[in-house]
Amino acid sequence: MSEFAVVGVDLGKNVLHVVAMDVGGNIVKRRKYTRPQLFALFRSLPPCLVGMEACASAHYIGRTLTEMGHEARLMPAQYVKPYLRTQKNNFLDAEAICEAVQRPTMRFVPIKTREQLELQAVDRMRDRLVGRRTAVSNQIRGLLVEHGITMRQGRGGLRGVVQELLAQENTALSQAMRTLISGLWAEWQSTDAAVRNLTQELEHLAKKDPACQRLMTVPGGRPLVATAMIAAVADGSAFRRGRDFAAWLGLVPRQMSAGGKTRLGSIIKCGNTYLRRMFIHGARSFKLNGNRSAHRIGDWLDELEQ
Repeated sequence: MSEFAVVGVDLGKNVLHVVAMDVGGNIVKRRKYTRPQLFALFRSLPPCLVGMEACASAHYIGRTLTEMGHEARLMPAQYVKPYLRTQKNNFLDAEAICEAVQRPTMRFVPIKTREQLELQAVDRMRDRLVGRRTAVSNQIRGLLVEHGITMRQGRGGLRGVVQELLAQENTALSQAMRTLISGLWAEWQSTDAAVRNLTQELEHLAKKDPACQRLMTVPGGRPLVATAMIAAVADGSAFRRGRDFAAWLGLVPRQMSAGGKTRLGSIIKCGNTYLRRMFIHGARSFKLNGNRSAHRIGDWLDELEQ
């Protein structure tokens, strides 16, 4: 065990595959463990470098191994794949992780804290409920338009028409159709209330976090944007400059360069889609309703519109 220098762990739900290498790069152990057995193994080991792919439960295991004194590093799965030789199985994946984690040019994923994961959970729950609310809204509109009832865009238009429709006794809708719309409307209202509660919780968390308060001073930096960014990148220490963050977010053109010629395509749109969407909504909000005279970016936006 004292010969372990680098350990690659291929994570799984119940069984985890481990490959360990010594300082010379020779494989000295290849075995699969359950989660309790894995933690017992690392408690008996001296501090070593541990590599894992950033996937489900990786942040929890990374935090646990770090508390034991090991150096745990997470990597995107697409960066590990080039180190996979021949066929694919769990042990070969762990061996590729061992190789990749030692590369000096490898990009690592910062291990998220418990607070970050909880904040991210609230964001994702709210995002799912917003999608559900939109789906119910679209279904109500689609059903009513088949009976000649239309409404303007937005939640206000939907709310006014449906409430007026259900309040009337004599309408063009049958009783069965009214019952169906009433059930959908009750589902929409409950989902809308859940979205409002989670939004208020995020706003409350943003008021208590100093980093969120600083981010909210940026034009368009609403509480939803600030909490989403803190949950995704924490203090941003993983990026050397703002352009690196933009590239990670997917706000750079796709490159297809060869033969000394630079060919740039459309925006790649990779990375955190939720965070990128929040940035876009924040920018749109500032463009429509922001106080441009209070920020130097306002003059640039005026010139861009012209």
